[in-house]
Amino acid sequence: MTKLRVALLYGGRSVEHEVSISSATSIFRALDPSRYDVSLIGVDHDGRWRLAPAGRPPAAKIEGPEVSVPVTPGVRSLVDGAGNVAVAELDVLFPIIHGRGGEDGMLQGLLDLAEIPYVGSGVLGSALQMDKEVSKRVLEQAGLPQLPHLCVKRSELARDADACLRRIRDTLGFPIFVKPANGGSSVGIHRVATDASLLPALRDALRYDVKLVVEQGIAARDVEVALLGNDPIEASIAGEIRTKHDFYDYEAKYVDEATELLVPAPVSDATAEQLRDLAIRSFAALEGRGLGRVDFLVDRSDESVWVNEVNSLPGFTDVSMYPRLWEATGLPYPALLDRLIELALEDHRERAKLETQFKTS
Repeated sequence: MTKLRVALLYGGRSVEHEVSISSATSIFRALDPSRYDVSLIGVDHDGRWRLAPAGRPPAAKIEGPEVSVPVTPGVRSLVDGAGNVAVAELDVLFPIIHGRGGEDGMLQGLLDLAEIPYVGSGVLGSALQMDKEVSKRVLEQAGLPQLPHLCVKRSELARDADACLRRIRDTLGFPIFVKPANGGSSVGIHRVATDASLLPALRDALRYDVKLVVEQGIAARDVEVALLGNDPIEASIAGEIRTKHDFYDYEAKYVDEATELLVPAPVSDATAEQLRDLAIRSFAALEGRGLGRVDFLVDRSDESVWVNEVNSLPGFTDVSMYPRLWEATGLPYPALLDRLIELALEDHRERAKLETQFKTS
């Protein structure tokens, strides 16, 4: 059997650089070496693509010769600085770069221009899911439940901080969540419980983006559903995250061993079905394809469900919720990777059938 040539792209110029390396390491170890010939491409903190040594898991320090993707349809190779072919004829690229430059549509646009099949959502879907403020607008228009929220821009706070604070206070009640609109892994997110903490939280979050989502906080449980497919889209069973922190922050996700992942989530059958339905509808509304994860807030008092956000490239470490949910649904990690690669190739074949020239009769 001829092996598929897979490039695993990881690292990147975002605050989720280290998380990406952990995800890539888990994927690399789970890819069947009898089915795949894997090339490792690390993107360093300066944004340079480097070809990592073959046969070894991704290293924390990204080193190796620089490579790039020629934006030439049909070439599907990686070249070095001199233009020489470094990796020939890639069959598919698996991007696992979280955050900016990886899941916001920029990378997907490059790969579309080069006509290289890749795992995950396309340009529009990636951009929509990455921008929490725009995605909330789209989800609201699609009739999907959203908590009350506001958009705050850096320019607005700089012009008149007092007016900005009044607008927030007049619309929302404490506690309030302050989030960078484009970000992940809970970096820059604050739970604000007092008026005195609001301005410092806004200023800190604006270190990571020029636009913020400021959202009503409620007493809620964090529940997630994993998505898989192009059309149709399949939903996993739901899982719940329990932490002793004020919310599911970076430390709770990646450091605190006391954080619990409950799979399946202890919710009623009706709520479980509602979560799966809303997850599929949310993913479709935001043009998702391949893989995604929808994060929900479930009210502790009555199990009311609110869509929190949709993630186009969820964490893929051994302990990440996305692969754990599919494992519990009946699809083990290696088989999940096989299916994602198949979906990428299927989608590319379908798009390759589209006409690129208009021919008059």
